[in-house]
Amino acid sequence: MAFQIHKTDDGRVPGLEYLPCGAIAPQAGMAMKMASGKLAAAAGTDLPTYLSVAQRTAPCEAGELIPVLRVQPDTIFEAPAPSGFTAVPGDRVQLGGDGLTLSTAAGGAAEVVYAGEDVVRIRFVQAAAAAKA
Repeated sequence: MAFQIHKTDDGRVPGLEYLPCGAIAPQAGMAMKMASGKLAAAAGTDLPTYLSVAQRTAPCEAGELIPVLRVQPDTIFEAPAPSGFTAVPGDRVQLGGDGLTLSTAAGGAAEVVYAGEDVVRIRFVQAAAAAKA
C-alpha cells in the first residue's frame, strides 16, 4: 500500500489533473514532484506536489500524460508505518526512496498527525524557512 487520502479539511474530493510523466513506472499512491517539466518520484526530503493515480508495470514513455492528484496542505494522507517507526504527532519524517513509503529518518516534508502501530497519517508541509520566503 502506498499513500492514500485519509481526508481533507473541508471534505472535498480532489479533482484529477493530467501531467507529463518521466520514464518511470508510476504506482497508484506514489508521491511525485516535477523535475525538468515531467513527473518523477519524490523521495527523502522532497516536498511532493502530486500523488499518482496511475498504476503501471512498465515505464511510461517520457512525456506521456498520467492522472495525478495535486497535494494540498489541508489533505491528510495515510501510509503503512515503517518498521521501527517512533515518530509522534508534530514530528517531520522523510519519504522512502521509492516515493511509495515513509522513512524513519527525521527532517522531511511529511508532518505526522497520527502514528499507530500499523498506520501513519501525515500532511505534506513546506520547510519553515521556505514557507517564510
